[in-house]
Amino acid sequence: QVQLVESGGGLAQPGRSLRLSCAASGIIFSLYTMGWYRQAPGKQRELVATITSRGSTNYANSVKGRFTISRDNAKNTVYLQMNSLKPEDTAVYYCNVQYVLRDYWGQGTQVTVSS
Repeated sequence: QVQLVESGGGLAQPGRSLRLSCAASGIIFSLYTMGWYRQAPGKQRELVATITSRGSTNYANSVKGRFTISRDNAKNTVYLQMNSLKPEDTAVYYCNVQYVLRDYWGQGTQVTVSS
């Protein structure tokens, strides 16, 4: 049974930082591409960043240079370091893995950027 559990969201002022974590179980974590997505109120879910099993990364243009995705295969955990946060980063952030042709999602963690 695949499970993804996010943590680390919260309230941050513009310009500050937050780090999200996603702990995975039920898969051989090191073999799979992991992703972070977000969904703001009234908007569709969008890709934020992905990291392959070999550590190659991909970012949405809106977060390039501010966010960093990383993984610790020993801990079965993927991280999203978010720096220079902006109000438009406010959203529920979801962890994702595609396993056996199916998307799995965590429960989401709320990130609110406001002064």
